[in-house]
Amino acid sequence: MKNNNNNRPKLPLLLRLGRLKLYALLLLAVVVIVALAVIVRSCRDTEVHTEVNDKIDLTPTQVLSMREIGQWEFLSVEDEEMVDTVRKGFFSDDVLTRIYYGTVRLGFDMRSVKDNWIRKDADTLHVTLPRIALLDEDFIDEARTKSLFEKGSWSDNDRAALYMRARAKMLKRCMTRENISSAEQNASRQVSSMLNSMGYKYVRIRFE
Repeated sequence: MKNNNNNRPKLPLLLRLGRLKLYALLLLAVVVIVALAVIVRSCRDTEVHTEVNDKIDLTPTQVLSMREIGQWEFLSVEDEEMVDTVRKGFFSDDVLTRIYYGTVRLGFDMRSVKDNWIRKDADTLHVTLPRIALLDEDFIDEARTKSLFEKGSWSDNDRAALYMRARAKMLKRCMTRENISSAEQNASRQVSSMLNSMGYKYVRIRFE
């Protein structure tokens, strides 16, 4: 009996090659689909963390600009003082009475701060300010000085001595612990506000 397999028509070579290419394309498509699925799943499982660095470093330029503020007034006190002097005479006494007006200004000079007056510790600024002091030594307005009563002959030295007595009385009346404390509170508030506006949230103030 003859073998029937020899009588089957053989597939052309080109058709067989075409099927191989089709299988290869299908396999490649499956690989691409699986890869895309893995990528999409990994993206869904991944959380994006965004960290904001809100720490602000103090620059030498900022420190220098604050020093260049110079004199900074935090409290002014207006005062008037009546001062008199009497000189005994044989027949009558000489009298000189004057009223002095002045404005005592309390604050400090930023140019007098120490080298380590401001430092940063974590998120807090530690600031050491100068002591509250008198900003203007010539606080008496001599143009407003009034001679209330004058009898006898008085020299420029006599008037200068009266001026110094008025000055001492004004300082005693205005440079009180209460006024200095009030000036310190104003200084703390204003310096803290300035530093807050520069981005520093936590500020601690102390005085020399």
